Amino acid sequence: MPQEELNTLIVTMFGGFSLRYNGKEISLGNLSGQQIVQFLQLLLHYRSQGVSRDLAKSVLFGDRDVDDVSHSIRNIIYNMRKKLKELGLPESQYVVKRGGVYYWADDIPVKEDASDFDDAYDIAMETEDDKERVTALTNACYKYKGRFLYGNDSAVWIVQEGERYREQFSDCVNELVSYLRDDHKYLQMQDIGLYATKVDPFSEWEIVTLEALSGLGKFDKTESFYRQTVDAYTAEYGGRTNSYVREFVNRMGLKLVVGTESLEEIQRKIGNTDVIDNNGYYCSLPVFQEIYRMTERMMERAGEKIFLMLCTILDSKGNPMREGPRLDELSERLRETIIETVRRTDTVTRYGKGQFLVLLINITYEDCAIVSKRINSKFIRNGQRTSVSYSVNNVIVSAFPPER
Repeated sequence: MPQEELNTLIVTMFGGFSLRYNGKEISLGNLSGQQIVQFLQLLLHYRSQGVSRDLAKSVLFGDRDVDDVSHSIRNIIYNMRKKLKELGLPESQYVVKRGGVYYWADDIPVKEDASDFDDAYDIAMETEDDKERVTALTNACYKYKGRFLYGNDSAVWIVQEGERYREQFSDCVNELVSYLRDDHKYLQMQDIGLYATKVDPFSEWEIVTLEALSGLGKFDKTESFYRQTVDAYTAEYGGRTNSYVREFVNRMGLKLVVGTESLEEIQRKIGNTDVIDNNGYYCSLPVFQEIYRMTERMMERAGEKIFLMLCTILDSKGNPMREGPRLDELSERLRETIIETVRRTDTVTRYGKGQFLVLLINITYEDCAIVSKRINSKFIRNGQRTSVSYSVNNVIVSAFPPER
């Protein structure tokens, strides 16, 4: 055990809440979320400035009417003192009150990871020499270990502190990456990108890692990393119809760099290596939208008639189905049916739960009705009370409404 941790309460607030004293973990057991722990978190985090009666009341009681707030807080302090002594902390008052403000007792020193990060951040921001600033920024970045009091973030003060720490971490990473990029230190850049993704997931730090991999010339890894990241974001955000995932994929794509290859190698790599069949092409919604946009640009020159079909699963009353395992089952069956029914030149994607889009190439409006009948003939079974509605528009009509 480090000398600095001897007889000191080690407090972890990044990624959760835990306590350790003289090398021994202090188990709070089923106290998590209770008023004792809520008040303890306040005292330990605000040990320098203290906790006002109003803040304690807001956190501990919320909007509830309490007849005697001071008496209720005294009861919580009494129970907290009793519990902390039972858990193995040395004899102490633990809480003292000065000028109407509650403080953590000075006789038990505290070392908190969140305040350590605050100190490291301040040092980094105040350092003027570039070389020393890079060292300070790196130190600050690795002090951040994850969301502040993760799992206990229902209180307003926790949310506010959590956002403050995330913004400081983001400032450190962005500035550090700028220095590393200028100095072509791509290995360190890759490390910080991977670390940032780990402690602050789905915050687009993968772009840093992708750029670093390209800078290192690891082109074989850039493509696989790109695909893994796109798959992860698509899975995380599901079938949302807003533009976030599509825009993120585009930003990732701008950082994707591959090695120098011959035209034949490139054509082989980007082409369709699957066994050729007559099924429609199924793809993710972001890819589908890019195909749709390109089709819009090309349709005048090509002179082809192109239509967009929306297929929606309806319940027995003729209303769109929204949730449930039955909808999941029908959606998968409809997806397979559409892919098998349309031509290999047509493109298919899932738009929402129970909805699919089909881009039909070189076809007439009347032929669209034939396509829907073919889908129905394969999808609808005897006694089936659910059905599918079909809407068809010429491709010149926008399929993607503006974001709200």
